[in-house]
Parts: sequence; structure tokens; C-alpha cells
Amino acid sequence: MSDLTHPRRRTASRAPAPACPCAAVEAAANHGGEAAGTAGRFGPTHALILLVAVLLLGSGLFLAGTPLKTVFALLGGLGAIGAATLTAAGGGRRLAVVLIEAAVRCGTGK
Repeated sequence: MSDLTHPRRRTASRAPAPACPCAAVEAAANHGGEAAGTAGRFGPTHALILLVAVLLLGSGLFLAGTPLKTVFALLGGLGAIGAATLTAAGGGRRLAVVLIEAAVRCGTGK
């Protein structure tokens, strides 16, 4: 006989369903609302959000009368800080060491 003919028994370890949908939202908010294994990952959605934010910030600075050279310098600095943070936090310490060594060698003239 197959298992399809027998009704499934509910086990005691199964959590009861929430009484209202808002209880499920509160439970997700209390536990971070993220699926297991997704915390701290930089994905394409994050990259798109950052791209839009940088474009809006640059456009806003330009429309406010900031010289274009200054806008590029500010946004380049923000990009460098972000790249360094992602490299260090993402476990790319080898890449960071290589880049630092290259910068030191270029600075000393070796």
C-alpha cells in the first residue's frame, strides 16, 4: 500500500499555525526575517541598490552646484571605501595584501 491512502499523522514537534497573518509577520521580524545562510551576503540586489544610490547622490550634488571634479572625487572615495570594506569583510584578505603591497611598492619606487 502507498502512503497516499493513509492520512498523515501530525506530530507533537510541529509548531501550530499562527492565529492571524500578523503573528507570522511579527515572528519573522523578531528573528530577522532572513532565511538561514543569507545573512551578510552581498548579492545582485544590493549592488543594484548601491548603484542607484550612487547615481542619485552624484546627480543631487551636481544639481546643487558642486563642481563635477569634486563630485567624481567624492564618489570615487566612497567606492574605494566600499570596495575595501567588502574585501576585508568578505574574506578577501589575500587580495587586500596584494593590493597593499602593490601600493607600497609603487610608492617607494621599487
